[in-house]
Amino acid sequence: MTQKQPSQQTQNNNDTDAQVAQLTEALQRERADAVNLRRRHEEEMTNLRTRVKATVVKDLLPIIDNFERALKHVPEDLTDNDYIKGVQGVVKQFEKTLADLGVERIKTVGEPFNPELHEAVSAEEGDGDVEVVSEELQSGYKIGNNVVRHAMVRVTS
Repeated sequence: MTQKQPSQQTQNNNDTDAQVAQLTEALQRERADAVNLRRRHEEEMTNLRTRVKATVVKDLLPIIDNFERALKHVPEDLTDNDYIKGVQGVVKQFEKTLADLGVERIKTVGEPFNPELHEAVSAEEGDGDVEVVSEELQSGYKIGNNVVRHAMVRVTS
């Protein structure tokens, strides 16, 4: 049996240590890649859910608008009518369902005009330097920071 020289044995240990370090580094990179992939997938799924929810909500908004318009034009003598109260209940149920889905109505009247949230369809001269929403013509909605539909408003400056 031949015995390895100490310098050769040290060289073999250094090679083994280098291989272990290289493999450890590669494993750590693979683990980091897997974690990043998982995180990106979760973000994409969350974004997809939000987009799908926004699409469904956008399709329902005209129905809610029509109910609200109808309720604005109820004759005085029918305001206490059970049928009208039922329609009001349906509107409240829609609003609650939207809130449960994380949908919120965009604030308008009295708020500073924000083109990211509001769509101005007319502007009137006023006393101030800042454009302020003076009237809401159609409600706007958002889910988190994503606008589903801009609020159509009149602006006074």
